[in-house]
Amino acid sequence: MPTTLTLKNIPDDVYERLKVAAEVHRRSLNSEIIVCLETVLMPTRISPGERLERARQLRAGLNSEKFQACDIDVMKRQGRP
Repeated sequence: MPTTLTLKNIPDDVYERLKVAAEVHRRSLNSEIIVCLETVLMPTRISPGERLERARQLRAGLNSEKFQACDIDVMKRQGRP
């Protein structure tokens, strides 16, 4: 059974960020707070194998003619000391 929780003394800037996030995600303020708490306290565990497979899928979706590894390295270094 879900528990009711009352939050007090929430800083104004935190409240405003929650309110904006709720609007962006089309959620109620209550739902947004629950999602934020779940994200921090109960993160989804992804196995290294699943993470590697996802990276391979993303890489396979790139057009290799446009994104060469050396070009990506140059782009990552741009703007860095």
